[in-house]
Amino acid sequence: MKIRVGFGYDVHQLVENRPLWLGGILINHTKGLLGHSDADVLIHAICDALLGAAAMRDIGYHFPDTAKETDGIDSKILLKKTVELIATKGYRVGNIDATVCAERPKLNPHIPAMRQCLAEVMGTDIDDISIKATTTEKLGFTGREEGFSAYATVLIEKD
Repeated sequence: MKIRVGFGYDVHQLVENRPLWLGGILINHTKGLLGHSDADVLIHAICDALLGAAAMRDIGYHFPDTAKETDGIDSKILLKKTVELIATKGYRVGNIDATVCAERPKLNPHIPAMRQCLAEVMGTDIDDISIKATTTEKLGFTGREEGFSAYATVLIEKD
């Protein structure tokens, strides 16, 4: 068996009048993340990690923010396509460990639903997905509630 590891990072600005999509689920909040797609910062970090592990560049290469077909797209579609892309090289998801940095809203109550959603989209076991939430103790752009960031580490496998 061949295994590879990848790392992903993404950041999006918080703005008024946008829904907050995170980990594939809609979270009730006063602001949402700004982006060409639905701006799901967690899914974008996971996509980058998966693509990096397979040496297939990054999310912007495959799904550019200048493409009309990705304007406003649900990031779950991007994640499904990313899993299909790595499968063209014979890889499948082994496990994911991700962290979201945000001051508000509190994300811990939403983590089980995010894990379930991501497992369904990727066709993997929920126990292969770890999501953690943290704050930056009011420091930096995240602490000032100007945006969210997300980090993801993945392991992919090939027989």
